Amino acid sequence: MRGRLLALAAMFFLPWSVFTTGDLVFAWGLVNLDPLHLTTLPDYLFVYTRGLPRRLLAWPVSVLLYLLALGSALLGLVGREDGRVTGGLLVFAGVSGLQFALGMTRRGLVVVPVGVVLVWTAAWWFYWSDIRRAVWK
Repeated sequence: MRGRLLALAAMFFLPWSVFTTGDLVFAWGLVNLDPLHLTTLPDYLFVYTRGLPRRLLAWPVSVLLYLLALGSALLGLVGREDGRVTGGLLVFAGVSGLQFALGMTRRGLVVVPVGVVLVWTAAWWFYWSDIRRAVWK
């Protein structure tokens, strides 16, 4: 149980998307390596995204779904977690992260959706039986 929670929490500090330009997208912000610059998620949402296409908002939606899944997993500490909810939120966080990565990919620019692999792996590893029970009742 605690290992599952630790694995989910660790995803916050790992890159979610890696651009071939070397830029990194985390759950907490964007890191540009040339020149070194950090844009936090709140700045991205409230300063830089006014009027931008919806594909660019898929990353914050993915983070929100992930944070909700993390909150659901935290409820497991008091015996109140529903694995169907946590697993489902992780699956949908991955879908949104994939939409972001595909939306950002252009000629000469490839985005590797590391976060999608992470959240889908966690959903499969920790919550597959709950997800399967919910979908194929």
